[in-house]
Amino acid sequence: MPLYQAVLLAIVQGVTEFLPVSSTAHLILVPWLMGWQDPGKAFDVALHAGTLIAVVAYFFRTWVELALAGFGVHYPAAASTEVVAQHKRLFWYLVIATIPGAVIGFVFQHLVEDRLSQPASIALAMMGLALLLWFAESRHRGGHEIEKVTFADSLVIGFSQAIALIPGVSRSGITISTGLLRGLSREAAARFSFLLATPIIAGAALYEIPKLIKLHRAGGMDLPISTLLIAVAVSAVVGYAVIAFLMRYLQTRSYKIFIYYRLAFGIVILLLVFLHFHPAR
Repeated sequence: MPLYQAVLLAIVQGVTEFLPVSSTAHLILVPWLMGWQDPGKAFDVALHAGTLIAVVAYFFRTWVELALAGFGVHYPAAASTEVVAQHKRLFWYLVIATIPGAVIGFVFQHLVEDRLSQPASIALAMMGLALLLWFAESRHRGGHEIEKVTFADSLVIGFSQAIALIPGVSRSGITISTGLLRGLSREAAARFSFLLATPIIAGAALYEIPKLIKLHRAGGMDLPISTLLIAVAVSAVVGYAVIAFLMRYLQTRSYKIFIYYRLAFGIVILLLVFLHFHPAR
């Protein structure tokens, strides 16, 4: 893979991982539309490692406060007992919310990806989630902040995350939609979604990276390490910028632009499939 392709796909990953538009769909469809070879699982793992760095860096202080509170440490020292209790509760709710997606993903990931990774099925998933997000937006009436997330909220959002196994659904898209339907504010739904992304992406990376290293040592990877490292860095920087943008954007605006994008993109892909589009290689 040429360096320019790696960088472009890293930008695509960084932009689409946290916006509710499906990074998996774009990493499959962009090479298909451009007539490029499939970059392979190893490259996808590297790009996700980049967006893991982004979300950890952006929410690092939050995770420190949540984790210490979760294990009974009063931190920061100046925080009130009520705030520390909220952090402790939120930490364990995030742990609970991670379990359904992790278990279901481990069992069914390859089965779902193998059967539903064709352009037509991805386009339908893109459009289906757009309709769900539109429904969630249409019912939105303000909502509560992340400190008021309940056990039931975390469990429902956690189970919804498992649906993101279907290429085109979008992990952030389904969890944000579910958060809105559970009564969270737009910003709170996004924040909970991004925090929830941290353990699930980290778990996937820890599972796949040893395979990546083994593959490289065996000479079975045709990508130079330098290309992978550049792609990881680009994905991380772009992902961080997108998180920061979306958190500011949602303070005054809705998710409607992403609904329109998903519908338009899905329609275009279906038309190309119907017209038997075959990109030149």
